[in-house]
Amino acid sequence: MAHMVFCVRNKREMEGLDEPPFDSEFGQKIFKNVSKAAWAEWVDRQKMLLNEYRLQPWTPQAQQFLVEQMEEFFFGTGSALPSEYVPPSH
Repeated sequence: MAHMVFCVRNKREMEGLDEPPFDSEFGQKIFKNVSKAAWAEWVDRQKMLLNEYRLQPWTPQAQQFLVEQMEEFFFGTGSALPSEYVPPSH
């Protein structure tokens, strides 16, 4: 049976992640409150942030920035897009 959560981002019961994304209290919070669909949205947002800000994900500063953005994305008002960001046209 799938792990179900009430997704904080989509405001409804949905399938949750298969396991916590991090081995920490924050990872458990995500596991208990974030759906697979919302996590996929975050992965796309994280890629955009890495590219727009030219972050090096192995640095502690970039990791801290991404954790702050993730917290805001799921549990705050949603992380803001960079002011210079132009969405791709399809």
